Amino acid sequence: MKQCFFCSQNLKDIDYKETDLLKRFTSSQAKIVDPKHTAICAKHQRLLSQAIKRARHMGLLPFVSR
Repeated sequence: MKQCFFCSQNLKDIDYKETDLLKRFTSSQAKIVDPKHTAICAKHQRLLSQAIKRARHMGLLPFVSR
C-alpha cells in the first residue's frame, strides 16, 4: 500500500492558493479524484477537497472543464 503524499511530505495543511498541487488531484473533467486512486489518507482527503472547493469559489480552479 502506498503512503499518503501529504503525510510523506510532512505537510500539515493544504493551501487553496497552490493550484499546481491541487490540479494533481483533479481529473481532466476537473473532478476530485477518488482517494483509492491517489492513495491519500482520509484526513488529508477532507482537507484536500475543502481546499479544492475554496479554490473553485475564488476562481483559481474551474468547476467544469470542457
